[in-house]
Amino acid sequence: MSTRAERTTALLQSTALRLFLERGYDQTTVAEIAAAAGVSHMTFFRHFPTKESVVVGDPYDPLIAEAVRCQPTELPAFERVRRGLLAAWRQMPEPAVGETRDRIRLAVSHPGLRAASQQSSKATEDIVAAALEDTGVPHLEAVVATGACLGAIMAALIDWGLDPDAGPLGPRIVAALETLPHVPDASP
Repeated sequence: MSTRAERTTALLQSTALRLFLERGYDQTTVAEIAAAAGVSHMTFFRHFPTKESVVVGDPYDPLIAEAVRCQPTELPAFERVRRGLLAAWRQMPEPAVGETRDRIRLAVSHPGLRAASQQSSKATEDIVAAALEDTGVPHLEAVVATGACLGAIMAALIDWGLDPDAGPLGPRIVAALETLPHVPDASP
């Protein structure tokens, strides 16, 4: 069961996406989103720090960083990130297909949202690389391993988002991470 705050966040996001698709991203104001959702503009900003974050926000960074941090330290950094991302993905709920596809299409088609997406991806990269560095991985190795794995996920997300016939997102993400070179399990 979701909390009132979670329901309000979901309502604001779905309302914003609907308005962005109907009117255009630039033509839709935060005040219009809030009014259409039946809340104040201040309530909007309690749930989303910016208009862009309705489209590109990612609440899963702490989960991803912890999943990477928990991987065996004897594994190479790249494999720790790859396995950590797989573990984190398995803990996340499968996103709503239509809404997620709409968010990806908006982010890809609008220059400001593309820039915000890159900033969001960089924030994820920073937190995951820091998790590796906290366990002794040198900085350059941490950022390269993280960037490579997140690049694979971003490519899969965009490909999925632009393909109206693609199946569920989860298997696409797993396939992207499995496509990367990896260290097989050592179990007999």
